[in-house]
Amino acid sequence: MTYQAFYRVYRPQSFREMSGQAHVKRTLQNALLANKTTHAYLFSGPRGTGKTSTAKIFAKALNCEHAPSKEPCNECATCLSITEGSHPDVIEFDAASNSRVEEIRDVIEKVRFAPASSRYKVYIIDEVHMLSTSAFNALLKTLEEPPPHAVFILATTEPHKLPATIISRCQRFDFKRLSTNDIIERMKVVLEDIALPYEEQGLKVIAQAAAGGMRDALSLLDQVVSFSGEKLKLEDTLLVTGSISQDIFYDLAEALKAKDVAQMLALLEQLIADGKDPLRLSEDLITFFRDLLLLQTSDDLAELLELVSPEERVFTLAHEFAPDMLYGYIDILAKTQQEMRFSHHTKIYLETALLKMVQFSGVGANQSAATNEMALSPELAHKIVALEQMVQQLSLQLQTGATPPATQAPKEQRPRAKSPNGYKAPTGRIQEVLKDATKQDVQRIKSVWAQALSQMQKSQSALLAEAEPVAASSSAFVLKFKYDIHCQMVADNQSLKAHFTQLIAGQSGTMYEMLCIPEESWLKMREEFIRDHGLQQKKVTTASEHGEELLEPPLAEMPEEPFIDDAQPLASQDPLVTEAEKLFGKNFVEVIED
Repeated sequence: MTYQAFYRVYRPQSFREMSGQAHVKRTLQNALLANKTTHAYLFSGPRGTGKTSTAKIFAKALNCEHAPSKEPCNECATCLSITEGSHPDVIEFDAASNSRVEEIRDVIEKVRFAPASSRYKVYIIDEVHMLSTSAFNALLKTLEEPPPHAVFILATTEPHKLPATIISRCQRFDFKRLSTNDIIERMKVVLEDIALPYEEQGLKVIAQAAAGGMRDALSLLDQVVSFSGEKLKLEDTLLVTGSISQDIFYDLAEALKAKDVAQMLALLEQLIADGKDPLRLSEDLITFFRDLLLLQTSDDLAELLELVSPEERVFTLAHEFAPDMLYGYIDILAKTQQEMRFSHHTKIYLETALLKMVQFSGVGANQSAATNEMALSPELAHKIVALEQMVQQLSLQLQTGATPPATQAPKEQRPRAKSPNGYKAPTGRIQEVLKDATKQDVQRIKSVWAQALSQMQKSQSALLAEAEPVAASSSAFVLKFKYDIHCQMVADNQSLKAHFTQLIAGQSGTMYEMLCIPEESWLKMREEFIRDHGLQQKKVTTASEHGEELLEPPLAEMPEEPFIDDAQPLASQDPLVTEAEKLFGKNFVEVIED
């Protein structure tokens, strides 16, 4: 008999022999015992995880002469013929080489016929994602309503390429990558069967190289057994799989810790000369530093180690690196690995990564280095501090629309007046403006008001259309809003306020602070201010030669008083003027008295 590879000889023949995939085995066995099997199954997952083997075991369990049973007996004629691949009612169909619609039509025509010698006719379609669109469409109706004796098992490594209409008609089982322990246990069974001694660390290297695929692991094991002599040794597995021993990684880490660049690059050059792939080497280095992180975290995580063995020197090495250093090494190698995938000069990339790792000092070291630089350049540090202060002042000026006030003792402010919609006007600041308000300042604001509005966007100028400046000092002006909602929207929009005050400053030459207040709150505040400061007009009788009454002393004899432009009550205004202001806006209406 010709020689057969390990993955064919040791293919599992029952659910009991399967490695991993406990969720798949339990579900299928329960369905077999309860006689609740369905007509279509979809097995998806990475290569070498047991999809086709599970399909054959399930087909044997369905047609076993001792059914219903959760395991095929592997002794009856039906089980034996299915194992040999000669049973007429279990058809394996390779969609990769039979992807045309004609082959699928042949399957559809034959599926109507009853099984020859068993209860079910089972179709195992491997690599089903390779079927053409027309083949899927032809299979669709049969897959939805097959004959009662037909069972379809679809296997694929790329389920995302299947139409949703196919997936929705199947029970889907996702096969996972096998763990390292599952692969090692299976390889031990094989080696014990052939009576070959082995080193367990060598099996660990093979399992890591297999990347979760049992077929890949058994193929590598077959190669190592052929290469080895009377015993499977670690050196043989490293040579066949192209992996690197733990000692090399230990020496690299020691050179990295000592910042011995020459030794580190010499070790890398020797590995490349021995035929090691730089991309695979970067992956192994990431795994090595990951194992060191695990050993730093806890000594109980030795079972999760993939590359290193839990030796005393490895434990010591792991605690000699700071966690930030190991995280930084992994980050550098991961970024380099991504760049290496698109380049033919992988060795240069790996050398550059090792040099970066030598120069990497961790977070704390970088901070101390920056501090030392600042200490060495006091003039530069002074300039940086001055620039930071200037930036803060300019940012405050842009936000408030006014020059930042000098450092003074905080003035006591009255509580802000709260409008019905929840907006609080800055009453304390407005009171200060009213004390210093002059007619010239408010006229200056009004003279540039229309021009500043015309330079704004329509959505912004609409918020200020019903607003009116009613008082102004040399550094700020009070803006009265007819509608409370407009007042709150403008007051909350710092960018709009900054932009508008800059437009005012461009026209008037002065940077003002804009204070917003609703009309109702303004009327109350104006009345209180006039009453508190005694600004009501009072009749004063003077001893003139005609004995007549005069209003107020002459201007030359009066002290300068605050100016409020909005002094005339709204009720006393001319109705014609009021209507004109509603139509054209107060800024465009000028009343000239005869």
